[in-house]
Amino acid sequence: MDWLIVLSLILFGALLVLMEVVFVPGTTLVGALGLVFTGMGVFYGFLHFPAPVAYAVLGLSILVNLGFLVYGLKSGVWNRFALKDTLVNRTYDDRLAGLEVGQTGKTISDCKPYGKVEIGNKMYEAKSEGGFIPAGKSVTIQKIADNKIIIKP
Repeated sequence: MDWLIVLSLILFGALLVLMEVVFVPGTTLVGALGLVFTGMGVFYGFLHFPAPVAYAVLGLSILVNLGFLVYGLKSGVWNRFALKDTLVNRTYDDRLAGLEVGQTGKTISDCKPYGKVEIGNKMYEAKSEGGFIPAGKSVTIQKIADNKIIIKP
């Protein structure tokens, strides 16, 4: 019965370590629980078996855990979780299409320094270069950079 308890604790702990490496990498909770169960199996072995047998249990548990760890890392399981695609689009790339430096518009809200501006019957978010601009003022686009409209009165 003692062997069954020791082996079941060590195998359950080793399986948790394997699950950590293969299925839920990076969480460390499952792996930590696996090490705790393996440690409990080794501790139980030292309590109920002579020292040479307990050391053999310790060595076996280390070998089993390291074997599962090496298998998990060499099996290529990490390739399933690695990002291989790259994004080529950018957010809001064409939202400022048709706008040019020098175009005029009217502020819809106060710009302090950001506010709403109507340019060519479309509303845009713009930044005031000179500070506060009240609503209803005529403004000119001074610069367009990094999807930002910089305006001046």
